[in-house]
Amino acid sequence: MSSIYRSPAWEKMAPRPPRGLVPALVWGLSLFFSLPGPVWLQPSPPPQSSPPTEPHPCHTCRGLVDSFNKGLERTIRDNFGGGNTAWEEEKLSKYKDSETRLVEVLENVCSKSDFECHRLLELSEELVESWWFHKSAEDLLKDSSSHSELQFAPLPKEERALVRQQEAPDLFQWLCSDSLKLCCPSGTFGPSCLPCPGGTEKPCGGYGRCEGEGTRGGSGHCDCQAGYGGEACGQCSLGYFEVERNASHLVCSACFGPCARCSGPEESNCLQCKRGWALHHLKCVDIDECGTERANCGADQFCVNTEGSYECRDCAKACLGCMGAGPGRCKKCSPGYQQVGSKCLDVDECETEVCPGENEQCENTEGSYRCVCAEGYKQIEGVCVQEQIPESAGFFSEMTEDELVVLQQMFFGVIICALATLAAKGDLVFTAIFIGAVAAMTGYWLSERSDRVLEGFIKGR
Repeated sequence: MSSIYRSPAWEKMAPRPPRGLVPALVWGLSLFFSLPGPVWLQPSPPPQSSPPTEPHPCHTCRGLVDSFNKGLERTIRDNFGGGNTAWEEEKLSKYKDSETRLVEVLENVCSKSDFECHRLLELSEELVESWWFHKSAEDLLKDSSSHSELQFAPLPKEERALVRQQEAPDLFQWLCSDSLKLCCPSGTFGPSCLPCPGGTEKPCGGYGRCEGEGTRGGSGHCDCQAGYGGEACGQCSLGYFEVERNASHLVCSACFGPCARCSGPEESNCLQCKRGWALHHLKCVDIDECGTERANCGADQFCVNTEGSYECRDCAKACLGCMGAGPGRCKKCSPGYQQVGSKCLDVDECETEVCPGENEQCENTEGSYRCVCAEGYKQIEGVCVQEQIPESAGFFSEMTEDELVVLQQMFFGVIICALATLAAKGDLVFTAIFIGAVAAMTGYWLSERSDRVLEGFIKGR
């Protein structure tokens, strides 16, 4: 059987090669050199990926401080640690707070690819330097005495160390929390560093994560672990029961499968059932929605009960409404089907004359039929007409007469060159053939046909 073929739009738009051998060769070469290159040599496009989420500025600041502290350890370890202890102590006291050491640490505090770290370091470099070059406690007291009527006595060594620690506290707290205000103390969140639910000592009761804890962002909402719920994760969630509880400790365990609330892990400990289940003598039993009016399926669907719920599945194509799967559970047969016994089966319309057109034949389909042209015919404007089988074209059928002449000349030229080579070796037979071929070619070129071909080439045909 044949069907109507419609050429796609791209095929109509595609350039077609010109007719004739020589123009076709020129067209093919120009097309080849205009191509961008083989597909396998062209670089493949990079894979599409979702843009990475930027870290919170507090996390970036914490990473910067951690890297800074590691740099401090590295500079001490690489420059000292072996031999003359007295000499090291003397040199170390000078190197410890020197600008040289600070530069060495800052040069390696951010990795080359960490853009956020470099940006934060650029913004806070002066703050880091001021923290690094902090004055000693004694210098601070001298500066304050010059602007006050109070006079301070020299402090003991231990007290000077204490004042120094208070003036230059932990770098993370001083830089990230107090100066840049990017972070909050542990157990707090938001711009004002409010306490997380459950308190700062044990946010979310220890059974969840406080959103935004330690940062100047977040909502402070508790994301509780499985089994825990409530504002501060201080209760057992739906489907769990309390195993143990005291002032600071809560243990929740799962109820039996369909139980929403229970007093223990057994099936008979249910107090409330999940949706789709009914409580019966402290046990949860499945509700058959398909046997009740709870199921809501379409006219061409049937209900299938599942544990705690139900599913709506499509009827067979042969059915108009059904009570189950397959053509044997139909309420009524669809058009194109007939009831045979207890099943709705396809009607073969092709057993009757349903395709009146000339050279048409019937093709049965599921629930219907279609009329197609017989083999050897194709449809044109709604009528099946016989296809014209084109004659098989030879190799030289597409060539023009002038191109055939050129090929003949090339062929005879090769033959003459071969004969000339053999004749040059003194073979009388090949010499005679060579002379005869030259004479034949001369006669051909002097003929009317050769004159017409030469005239055509001179005129640019």
